[in-house]
Parts: sequence; C-alpha cells; structure tokens
Amino acid sequence: MCLNALYVDFNSYFASVEQQLVPALRNKPVGVLAVMAETTCCIAASYEAKAFGIKTGTLVSEARKLCPDIVFVEARPPIYVQHHHQLIEIVESCTHVEKVLSIDEMVCKLTGSQQVPENALKLAAKIKQKISAQFDYIRCSIGIAPNTFLAKVASNMQKPDGCTVIHAHELPQRLFHLKLRDLNGIGKQMEARLSRYKITTVEQLYAANRQQLETAWGGVEGGRMFDKLRGIEPYYVKNTRSSLGHSHVLPPEQRNEAGVRAVLHRLLQKACMRMRSYDLLASKISVKVKMRNRPSWGMESAISPTDNTLNLIDALESFLRHYPQTSAEPYAVGVSFSGLMTLDETARDLFQSVPLENEKKLNQAIDQLNHKFGKNTIYFGGAHEALKDAPMRIAFNHIPDLAVESDAE
Repeated sequence: MCLNALYVDFNSYFASVEQQLVPALRNKPVGVLAVMAETTCCIAASYEAKAFGIKTGTLVSEARKLCPDIVFVEARPPIYVQHHHQLIEIVESCTHVEKVLSIDEMVCKLTGSQQVPENALKLAAKIKQKISAQFDYIRCSIGIAPNTFLAKVASNMQKPDGCTVIHAHELPQRLFHLKLRDLNGIGKQMEARLSRYKITTVEQLYAANRQQLETAWGGVEGGRMFDKLRGIEPYYVKNTRSSLGHSHVLPPEQRNEAGVRAVLHRLLQKACMRMRSYDLLASKISVKVKMRNRPSWGMESAISPTDNTLNLIDALESFLRHYPQTSAEPYAVGVSFSGLMTLDETARDLFQSVPLENEKKLNQAIDQLNHKFGKNTIYFGGAHEALKDAPMRIAFNHIPDLAVESDAE
C-alpha cells in the first residue's frame, strides 16, 4: 500500500496570523476572541498560550488565571480567509491541493514518484520552506500516510511544525499508543458509545470487525472507520448542502429582548443573502436563543420553499411573538435554514400572493446594491440596531466567501 495522502494542518492558525501581522504579539501568549468580552471564551490560542493550558473553549476569566500576561485580540475573519487563500496558492505551487477541509487544513493526493517516502518527505519540506519564506510566523504540521484519515492522525503526532509519516507496514501497531479521542470522528459522545460496546482503546477498535463497528456507530460510518484504520480511502457520495445558518454571542449591551430581536434580524438577512448565492431555497426555518441559568428557547417551522427575505422575516416575527417573558439573560442567538432545495425541486405555491419573478428581482436588486456599494447599503429595518453586530464568522466546515459574506463597507 502506497503513501497516497499528504495532510497540511496549520498550527494555531488564527493566533499565528495575528502574530504574523502584529509583531508586538510575537512570542507572547495570545488568545483570540469572537467578541471582546470577559464572559466569552477563546476561539484560538497561540502556542505560547497553550503552554499554560489555554485552548479553544477556555473562558477569558480562566485564561487570565492560567496566564496573567495573556494578550486578547478580537478575531478578524476576513483576514484569516485572505491568508487561507494565499496559503492554498503556496501549497498549489508545490503540488495539487486535492481538497480543502477547513480554514486551516487541506489534503494533497500523492501520485507517481511522490509516493516514494523520500520524495514525499522532500515535498513536505518544500511546502514548509515556501510557507516560511512568505510567512515566517505561520507554521504547519504535515502528515503523510496511505489515506487522508491516517495522514491527519500523523499531522497531529508532532506539533507544532512537525512532519510525520505513517507507513502501511507499521499498521496497526503504530496507532496503538493513541487514545480514541485522538482519532478524527471520535468525540466525547462517540467515545462513551464505544465504551458501551467494550471498546476503550485503539487496539480494541482495530480488532472489531466491520459489522461490530457499524453497530457501534449505528450505520455506514462505522464501516468507513474500519476501512480508514486500514489505510483505505472510503467512498463518499457528495450531497448537496442540507442546511445553513448563522449564530452570534451577544455583546453585553445586546443581552436583552430588543438586542435578541435586532441580532436575529441581522443574522437572518445575512443568511438569506448567502442562501441566494447558492441558488437554494429553504423549506424550514429555526431560531434559538441561549439563556444564562435557564434552558434555551427556540422555535422552528416548515415553510413554503423560499429565498425571499421578507417571507423569512415574517416567519421570524411569528416566532418572536412567543419569546418568553423572563428575567434570564440571553447571551447567544442563532438562525438556521434547512430542507434546502433548488427551484427545480420545488412545487409552485398555489396561494402565493406575489409572483416569484417579482420577489426574485427585488432580492437580486438588494444583493447587487450591497455587493456594489458595501454591506448594509440596503437592509430591512428589523436589523437597524444590530448593523455592527454578528460580524463574519468562520465555522469548521464553512470558509466564508468574502464577496458574499464580508462585513466590509
């Protein structure tokens, strides 16, 4: 079995970009925050901060206790996306990027002479050298293995700035020192589920047969794990996008009913514009509000498939009429569209009062004006008190399109 995959994982990516751009942050413990507030948590930490035990999800207050000298900076998603594309270009100048997996991870398919271990290592060194030549504070760990899954495992074995090879002849023993949670796809809940099937080590996981893993996972993903552990690249059917949405941790001044309403309107309008950029319609909308010291509040409803902002605002307003009267502080909100489909997949609504063509022209005009003259050139009034809130965010599986999602004016 050949070496087929080279996995590039950028180390402490958001924090590294900040250190690259701001010399005063270099060699210092840095925590990156979604919003500058004492009640939030780190979404990234530099390696200097990680040395104190600070990681993604560490509360600001806890981070200060662990490292009094930590420097907090507010995240700048557009900058991270710009650097992401520059880094792809650098790797592409060395070898083809087969797939971009997240803002800070990509995999390259090794072919021909690249599959020879010495050549694969030379290629990894070339990628590192080219990145370092342009960005001396952005580093990556590289994993090389028979498939993407094992290459990712290898990339995590030596951080930061490492390069690790897992050869086929080393399997499975090379994996036995790892914990189950070291394997991509096994989180806290999956670990607990495997434990119920008497699987608590990687050695036991590897010893299980395909049927046992499919039972443990409750489906085909268990069979894929069986293959991935053996260096086989599993086959995935590419599905169309099934949902999209936006969420936001509220700044202190918006942690009230009026703030919830305004930010939800802002999130909905952003999501509508993004949905239209994919030429999709939503057939379900849901909202969620997280409360402090109280269960979250939320509602969802099926709707006639639409990408029309006004229709979706009507749905949002119908939800907000049921917003609970409570003294509990809201601290995060989210809007999600699901049941996404193309226009060809929908049946025409016989009771629609406004012709689809007119709706489409209105929304296209709004989107075009905002593209040309800057975001918030035209917006619906419900979002007026939150125009500076809910800036662009980067999710693990979604790299924002700057032309559509940037907040730049």
